[in-house]
Amino acid sequence: MLGKPSRETLQPQRLDYLNEGLALERQGDFEAALTSYRLAFRDDPNDSRILLNMAIAFTKTGQPEEAIRHYKRALELDASLVGAHYGVAFLLLKRGDVQQAAEHLREFLSRPPKGPDADRWIRHAESALRDIASSPAQETL
Repeated sequence: MLGKPSRETLQPQRLDYLNEGLALERQGDFEAALTSYRLAFRDDPNDSRILLNMAIAFTKTGQPEEAIRHYKRALELDASLVGAHYGVAFLLLKRGDVQQAAEHLREFLSRPPKGPDADRWIRHAESALRDIASSPAQETL
C-alpha cells in the first residue's frame, strides 16, 4: 500500500468533456466548447445531449448549416428533444425552408417544455407559426 502504486491506481481518469463544454459555453467560449463536445462525442457518439449542445454552439459561432445537421442527428436519436425542434425550426426559417420549420415548430408545441423560460419560447414558436400560416406563399401549410 505505501510502496509503488499498483497498475490499477495508475489508470487515468476519464474526463467529463460534456460538462467541460457546458462550463466553457457559460463563459462564452463557444469554440472551446465545441472542442470539448467533439471529444465527448468521440467517447459517446449516440448521446443526443452532446449533439444538441454541439448544435447550439455551432449556432452561436455562426455555423448554421452545421447546427442544422447536428440538431437533425440529435432528433434521429431522440425525437422527443423539444429544444432541438425549437432550435432547428428557427434556423430552417432563416434558411427559407418554411415547411420543415413549421413541422418542427408543431413538434415543439406538441410537447412544450416546462420551466421559467418556457412561456417565452412557447409564445415565440406560436407567433412564428402564425406568421407562417398568414404568409400568402404558405397557405398550403
